[in-house]
Amino acid sequence: MQQNISIIILTLNEEQHIKRCIESLQGFAKNIFLIDSNSTDKTVEIAESLGAKVYVNKWPGNHAKQFQWGLDNCPIDTTWVMKMDADEYVLPELSNEISSELEKVEEDVSGIYIKRRVYFLNRWIKYGGYYPTWLLRIWKYDKGHMEQRWMDEHIKLSSGKTVQFENDLVDDNKNNLTWWTEKHNNYATREAVDLLNIIYNFKSYDEVEPDISGTQEQKKRWLKIRYAKLPLFLRPIIYFTWRYIFKLGFLDGKAGFIWHVLQGGWYRFLVDAKVNEIYFHAGKEKESILKYIKKEYGISFE
Repeated sequence: MQQNISIIILTLNEEQHIKRCIESLQGFAKNIFLIDSNSTDKTVEIAESLGAKVYVNKWPGNHAKQFQWGLDNCPIDTTWVMKMDADEYVLPELSNEISSELEKVEEDVSGIYIKRRVYFLNRWIKYGGYYPTWLLRIWKYDKGHMEQRWMDEHIKLSSGKTVQFENDLVDDNKNNLTWWTEKHNNYATREAVDLLNIIYNFKSYDEVEPDISGTQEQKKRWLKIRYAKLPLFLRPIIYFTWRYIFKLGFLDGKAGFIWHVLQGGWYRFLVDAKVNEIYFHAGKEKESILKYIKKEYGISFE
């Protein structure tokens, strides 16, 4: 049953995923908006054939700016908004839950948390602290905005309570490992800069407050601040060990082993290598680091 909700999806060459994503939303969404960054494949054609409304906006440099552009420029006429990635889809159980329960949510509720399950090489990654991952994915349009961070951005609510829905959405990217490693190489640059921002406070954001006893993103933000203060190259070893051994990542089998080594080990090590490279070339003075990351990566905090 169609609900009073609009979906925003960011896309760039997502013809492999977009049909699956949109079809999973059609049971409850009033509007589906794509913010496309000039795709050269059939993403736009597929989306429009399924009834989605496509808006093209040149990639502004990071996910947060592009998503906020969508919030500001799409003709959203619904009470609720939902954020989806193109390589995600909603399980039928969650579609039914949104259809039946969204209109029953109490008036003082402004946000709804959804569980995400990650698939990798056709394997559900259940362990290593990866499930359940609770994400604020549905919120009242006039009560939320996207944090303007270079990495690890979340929706921040201005007021209201939150609730949790029971069922899941799925993150299942079908691209190959070459694509995956290239993507995470780009992420590692932004993550390195984000960790340096924690240390040097290049810029303060209007963001979710760190809180170890709060929501999942508040806990994650609190832990990230502590992580940033650990020694370079020791922290990825600690993090991988915690995930793979203490959080039982080894129970995810061969696909899980590859996932946890790459995402929990290699990626975190690469982030530290990039931080070390910045220190090597720029030293440890705040202004010289700012100049270096602007020159080398085009990242500015102005």
